[in-house]
Amino acid sequence: MKIAFQGVRGANSEVGIRQHFGQKVEPVGYAYSEEVFEAVLNGECALGYVPVENSIAGNVAINMDLLYRQPVSIIAEDYVPIRHCLLAMPGVKQEEIREVVSHPVALAQCRPFIQHHQLKDTPDFDTAGAAMHVSQRQERQVAAIAPELCAEIYGLEILNRSIQQVKLNITRFVVFAPPSQVSHDLKQEKTSLAFTARHQPGSLVTCLEQFSRHGLNLTRLESRPIPENPFAYIFFVDFLGAPDQEAVRDCLAAMSLSAQFIKILGAYPQAASPPGL
Repeated sequence: MKIAFQGVRGANSEVGIRQHFGQKVEPVGYAYSEEVFEAVLNGECALGYVPVENSIAGNVAINMDLLYRQPVSIIAEDYVPIRHCLLAMPGVKQEEIREVVSHPVALAQCRPFIQHHQLKDTPDFDTAGAAMHVSQRQERQVAAIAPELCAEIYGLEILNRSIQQVKLNITRFVVFAPPSQVSHDLKQEKTSLAFTARHQPGSLVTCLEQFSRHGLNLTRLESRPIPENPFAYIFFVDFLGAPDQEAVRDCLAAMSLSAQFIKILGAYPQAASPPGL
């Protein structure tokens, strides 16, 4: 089974795919998130696997927008620990390194380590892409900050593990599929939805109050601007419960009186939180 993700081999998305599915699937990398969704919708891949939020950097806006706009359904979630490792050519010692290459977010999260060792930092498009480029350059003084999996894929050595400043760095990923491919036996413990409120006083508050009134526990609330409608917002909500439960049906019915629209993005099993959360 092919699983689409954004990035090149060794990306944190592939780490998550291996964690979720094991070794019996084929991760397929694409340059852009839009291409990940296209691959699933046109049948190139069975499922898509994308990050939606990071415990340090916040939400991944492009993927939230695509989950809302594209005709797909979330069927699972994952929490993946992010461990930034220092990778270099075989035989190189850490004291030989003068330059590190990585994605700007990874460089920022490892800034104290970089400054302490007086290293030049060079941004790249992707953490795994940085490891690939270090392998291609064959320069002993250049290292990548990338996932540990990249050492295996690109023939590099791990000089140092978990060099990020905040050690508890977690990314939440979701698995999605075309609605027609969602199993009727899927365990539904958690629901994601998107909604917009009517342009009336108190409509947003009224929408959100329905979750408390119907005994539903919100686990996430995010807002995103609507590009076609300046200064209007769409709200993304995750809560514990399934659409076929009476409390959820009643909640959504009450929300519909104050909402312009409501779209269920998926109902799926609740993932176990990683150690430390």
